[in-house]
Amino acid sequence: MAGGVLAEAQPWQQLLALIIASTVVMGSPGPATISVTAVGAAFGLRPSLRYTSGVVLGTVAVLLVVAAGIFGALASVPGLAPVLALASAAYIVYLAFKIATAPPLAERGGAATKPNFLGGFMLAIANPKAYVAIGAVFAGASVQADILGLPTRLLVLAAMIVAIHVLWLLAGTVFARLLRNPLASRVINLAFAATLVLTTALAALP
Repeated sequence: MAGGVLAEAQPWQQLLALIIASTVVMGSPGPATISVTAVGAAFGLRPSLRYTSGVVLGTVAVLLVVAAGIFGALASVPGLAPVLALASAAYIVYLAFKIATAPPLAERGGAATKPNFLGGFMLAIANPKAYVAIGAVFAGASVQADILGLPTRLLVLAAMIVAIHVLWLLAGTVFARLLRNPLASRVINLAFAATLVLTTALAALP
């Protein structure tokens, strides 16, 4: 019955369903999205663009890996999953430390070190939530009648990855306006750092 309904779905209905599913599943708080928000809050919009670009391209790379079925093959390699999880956790702890200790924007000089493109890219491809979330959305779209086609689904999901992370970054920059006050800066940065570590721990749970 459900299969028949899906088979009769119009392309725009499948497209809308794909957008909603990706927004809910991929747009939920996780290590990558929270890190983008935290970096935006701690360092401002322009200094955070390189890091955010790295996260976006890394997440698109995860999408391609999942779509090609490579992730399933890699997941079967003994010991690889724990290595990826450990690498991701190590960088996230480092990133949380940089966010927690970032000085207020008003006191920050041009030499202040900021998370870079490579750091964002490496976090994205080592982020366990990305594989689970993208895999779930991609699998859900695949069981429907393939009216949209694989290239269209990939383009839609890639566009959603960009939109989701840009929105999380802009949300973080809203807090950046408060970070010229030393006390507000310390409280907000500590809160974001703790949230980043917490979401990572939750994402790692089976």
